[in-house]
Amino acid sequence: MILRLLFALLLALSGPALASEMRVPQSQAEISMGFVPVVQEAAPAVVNIYAKRIVNVRSSPFRNDPFFSDLFRDFGAPQQRVQNSLGSGVILSGDGIVVSNYHVVGMATDIRVVLNDRREFSARVLLADQESDLAILKIDGVTGMPALRLRESDTLQVGELALAIGNPFGVGQTVTSGIVSGLARSGTATGNARGYFIQTDAPINPGNSGGALVDVNGDLIGINTRILSRSGGSNGIGFAIPSDLVAQFVAQAQAGKTEFERPWAGLSGQAVAADMAEALGLSGPEGVVVSDVHPQSPFAAADVRPGDVITHVNGQPVNAAADMIYRMSVAGLGEEAEIALVRQGEPETVMIPLVPAPDEPPRDTRETSSETVMPGVTISTINPAVIAELNLPLTSQGVIVEAPGRIGLRAGLRRGDILREINGETVRSTKEAQALLSQGGRWLTLTVQRGGQRSTLRFRL
Repeated sequence: MILRLLFALLLALSGPALASEMRVPQSQAEISMGFVPVVQEAAPAVVNIYAKRIVNVRSSPFRNDPFFSDLFRDFGAPQQRVQNSLGSGVILSGDGIVVSNYHVVGMATDIRVVLNDRREFSARVLLADQESDLAILKIDGVTGMPALRLRESDTLQVGELALAIGNPFGVGQTVTSGIVSGLARSGTATGNARGYFIQTDAPINPGNSGGALVDVNGDLIGINTRILSRSGGSNGIGFAIPSDLVAQFVAQAQAGKTEFERPWAGLSGQAVAADMAEALGLSGPEGVVVSDVHPQSPFAAADVRPGDVITHVNGQPVNAAADMIYRMSVAGLGEEAEIALVRQGEPETVMIPLVPAPDEPPRDTRETSSETVMPGVTISTINPAVIAELNLPLTSQGVIVEAPGRIGLRAGLRRGDILREINGETVRSTKEAQALLSQGGRWLTLTVQRGGQRSTLRFRL
């Protein structure tokens, strides 16, 4: 009786919407059953995934040396090796759509999906994205597969019960329980700015990657992806990719896309700190203050300016750049986003079309010809699409080195270098770069931007 009263009190405190979704156990038998009905419903849709990929490795006698390993990382002839990976996945449709992590199946040449009832199937990748660590797989020629329902992750509340289902350490399908410990964790799990995660204390271990995080109704709320650990085992801090983002991946995969397309913001900014709030006309630290806007950005077209503070996207608060990118991504390409901002203390609302980064002017990727002084270098003109793909600063201009080639590598060029000037002439396109490298002379001078630094390379021809 006391336990039922505690359940009722928790549900009442959680609000009427949550109380209508969660049912209080009605008998001692139901209490004793615990999560059994949930697991029986959800577990058949969680699969084990075995993937193989071919990787190139170099046999270097210095590979374990803390000093010489970096100096001699390219020592020795590359050799191919088969690398195996083990993880989990979740079936999302009866016709065999499966979601997992990129780090489990990315670049795999052979993928085997094993169901809870030991049936095995081969699968192929429909869409994969390393940035989000998600991949959508397809098992061909099947129907009636067990599948999980997606719950809108924005309806989650901290403190809700959660179950993690997967294959930790390859021991077999395992279920662990906990609660939702936090929401909107940005960048913590993967170290990149676009990460956005649900945090849970349900134990997650290696092999759980790609498995399901479900609520007490057996609905999918996230895909387990990372743990925060110094030992390699669970410390009660695990992260899952929200189901709202998973839904967008599935939609794009079913539309025939092989790469995930995000809406392009085309702006940079930082979280508003407590000491900045008053100067920006805010009552407290909230939102993202805009520091730069690309001229081709849809935000520039809506007259968003440096100094504006973006506080909400589609009614949801944003407190970091990752929050904003996530909110735009789950809204989907082709839609519009309602952006709430504060300008000089006054609130405003603008509508932003959600579009990919424009590939204009054309990137015109080309390889420098044998008639140039540096043949075999693959270069592209920098445009918004290139900036988004390679995560370049918004102010990037010129020509980027896609592949330095044999001669370029010997000259000191690296992939990702930006050619700003050739022999003192500003470079704005690959056509200009090709023409300047075709000119004669006794010297070749390249002004190169690498990271945030510029350097000059000078060669005698």
